[in-house]
Amino acid sequence: MRDNGRVTSATRQPETAADTLPPRLIATDLDGTLLRDDKSVSPRTVAALAAAEEAGIEVFFVTGRPARWMDVVSDHVHGHGLAICGNGAAVVDLHGGPGSHRFVKVRELERANALDAVRLLRDAAPGTVYAVEQTYGFYQEPAYPKLHMEIPDSLAPAEELLSPDHRAAVEPVLKILAYHPEMDPDAFLTLARLAIGDRANVTRSSPSALLEISGPGVSKASTLALCCAERGISHEQVVAFGDMPNDVEMLTWAGRSYAMGNAHPDVIAAASGRTVANNDDGVAVVIEQLLTELP
Repeated sequence: MRDNGRVTSATRQPETAADTLPPRLIATDLDGTLLRDDKSVSPRTVAALAAAEEAGIEVFFVTGRPARWMDVVSDHVHGHGLAICGNGAAVVDLHGGPGSHRFVKVRELERANALDAVRLLRDAAPGTVYAVEQTYGFYQEPAYPKLHMEIPDSLAPAEELLSPDHRAAVEPVLKILAYHPEMDPDAFLTLARLAIGDRANVTRSSPSALLEISGPGVSKASTLALCCAERGISHEQVVAFGDMPNDVEMLTWAGRSYAMGNAHPDVIAAASGRTVANNDDGVAVVIEQLLTELP
């Protein structure tokens, strides 16, 4: 591990009660946070995660990715091997390895809510196109762009895909994806939240105008809170990392939180501290310092 100089102390806000409690759980986003831009996990970060687990600190990957995209970190799980996927819509056991992930908890988006969200956003932002993310399947409208490296299970209007008569209706919906080809990403997010209201939770993690719509109250933060409660871990004992708007609730909830050097302005405002960018191993930088502070 290379020397970091003083980067870990950068922009830390005044000490809070959480700073005096030894951490028991590290919650980290993946894309733009733990992963480098080439989607790799650096050797330094692998070593830092292993050292945290060795010190008795659980590590949770908390991501917007679906379970089938977790192969990038499946080789780096320790201990419990659980990850929070789909922005809190699922808790997944990664121990089975690629293609064998087991769903431990599912917080689905009811189809009636999803249909309401589709209708309301179509009215508010004409030209919006949709995809539907389920526990095992991925479905999209014909006009939805090829944003993901996969072939959809079927092509149809969102209203048909979300119908209770659709062939995949027995499978829970985790989230719907809404893409607009012209709108500013932040403006699209604001518009969608106003249009959809409390029928669903709306966020984003992409640099494009791509929104992620989950069940009411479903977020990285709320599912992480459930997992921590099951373990007797308080939010003051959690250290969280993130870079995009879908991380804001988690960073606000955690006792200590760090925005990456490449983070969205809303994330910087929400976090209690900052670290360097994902390509500079910002998560590892903080973990290394935390481990030196353990009693």
